[in-house]
Amino acid sequence: MAAEVTGVSHVPHHFVRLHHVGFVVAEIESAAQSFQKSMDAGWDGRIFLDPLQKVRVTFLAPRPGESQIELVEPLGDDSPVRKFLAEKGGGLHHLCYEVADLEAELVALRARGSYIMKRPKPAVAFDGRLIAWIRTPAALLIELLETAPANRG
Repeated sequence: MAAEVTGVSHVPHHFVRLHHVGFVVAEIESAAQSFQKSMDAGWDGRIFLDPLQKVRVTFLAPRPGESQIELVEPLGDDSPVRKFLAEKGGGLHHLCYEVADLEAELVALRARGSYIMKRPKPAVAFDGRLIAWIRTPAALLIELLETAPANRG
């Protein structure tokens, strides 16, 4: 239910938890070693190739059970993060929240003025769970990750 308070729509959201903070890097292996050393973070060395997102990604965990750090490397010149790396030199890129109902969350965020940048699609690094991308009115890039695979028949 949306409520009107002083002309602003307040639609509840249901972020389950902060899953990870994403950083764009030029080269995963060297960046992972640097992050691992500076943050005393664990890294299992697994790197995921995601052709739908046109990136390579890996995850580091500062402590078990806590939010992770995702390193994102562009895969080719047409990668969506290539421009960010070229213009900004990489760095902090996005926050990823797990959500119980991805479609409902997209509706709620859109009602609050967010722009849906990419509709849901499966992600290799998350065993095919759906992700979607939004940009908030404050220009924050947020990735939404479904908590469990949806019933996709």
